[in-house]
Amino acid sequence: MKKLLSFMLVLVMMLGFTACNSGNKAGGKKVKLTMMTHFQSSENVTAELEAAIAGFMKENSNIEVELIPGTSEYEPLMKSKMASNDLPDLWTTHGWSVLRYSEYLTEIENEPWVKDLHPAIRPVITSKEGHIYVLPMDVDVAGIAYNKEVVAQAGVDVTTIKTWGQLFEAMDKVKAMGITPVHIGGKDNWTVGNFFDWVAPAIFITDENNYSGEELKTGTFDTDKWKVAAELMKTLKDKEYINVDVLTSTYPDSARALGEGQAAFEFYGNAVLSEAWTYNPDAKLGFFPVPAYYKGDQPSLISGERTTIGIWKDTEHPEEAKALLTYFAKPEVMKKVASANRIPAGLVNVDSDTGKLSDSYEQWKDTEAFPYFDREFLPSGMWDTMCSTGTGLLADDMSAQDAANKMLEDYKKLYTE
Repeated sequence: MKKLLSFMLVLVMMLGFTACNSGNKAGGKKVKLTMMTHFQSSENVTAELEAAIAGFMKENSNIEVELIPGTSEYEPLMKSKMASNDLPDLWTTHGWSVLRYSEYLTEIENEPWVKDLHPAIRPVITSKEGHIYVLPMDVDVAGIAYNKEVVAQAGVDVTTIKTWGQLFEAMDKVKAMGITPVHIGGKDNWTVGNFFDWVAPAIFITDENNYSGEELKTGTFDTDKWKVAAELMKTLKDKEYINVDVLTSTYPDSARALGEGQAAFEFYGNAVLSEAWTYNPDAKLGFFPVPAYYKGDQPSLISGERTTIGIWKDTEHPEEAKALLTYFAKPEVMKKVASANRIPAGLVNVDSDTGKLSDSYEQWKDTEAFPYFDREFLPSGMWDTMCSTGTGLLADDMSAQDAANKMLEDYKKLYTE
């Protein structure tokens, strides 16, 4: 019996020693990180993020990462989580890393990959104090989407379109062919707000008139300038440059119209081009800069966040979360994520596969880019007003002055809040 007890004691000690060694080999206690994204589970980029996380966990067996794909309710969900200060360890900021989420995120401007930030995304994700809160896996750079074959048949060369007057002349030529110059899927009213995100920088941020847009950040909203933007939309409708079913058509309708050559121009991000190719894989599509409004200014592009990931400032595992971002910043990892969106990578030392849009990215690579207007220059909540007033203009329920007045009213209220 004594021999048996001695043997069992030795066995228990050996098992304990083995377990202890196994724990050390795995890096101690296993840590779990949660990462939420605004991308839905069906999107290509979600699959690439899942693959990247699997690669990270393979190299870091003591860290488990749970990826939680988004839904259409991602934005209100994140607002609720901010209100209760109950946030995931990491999340994608969908265009709001500075204005909305910065007070909840970790400052990471000292990370080694920051020196390689793409110049088009650096100003978008940098606060006025110089802080950076997210790793950009890619850069959402866009202009006016267009069907190359339609504009060629109309005798239009987009490289010569420098002003809005020249763009309207091009629309006249397209219209004369019996093709819709501009398609907007206004039933999904975000498409209407997107028009203003595209056109407002040319009016509010201009070298010719020494406007910087900074006055918008300090409590001053110029209704005369917004009236100009509203009048551009009214012109599209009044001159019949826009699809007649603008208030009942949808974003997929816009993608189909562009891909099938039923429309020439659209004021959307480049995702509409990828969508258009699902309807017509052989369509010749691209994008070009948004024209300047004032004489003396230059056309510009729109730049914003697409796949940007930040770390909750109150995470219990900051070092592990930073290790995950460092892994995401590896060229071979970032390339796959950016290529899933067919847009440039967020770091200059990474070459992504931009597919059929590579010629457009190369053609306009030196063009100045402005951030999405509402995200950078307007108080949180103004996006809804941009969409509703734009719909009011298209429905003839509002004049350009009415729209400008409503924007001022909501701006004052939201800026104060």
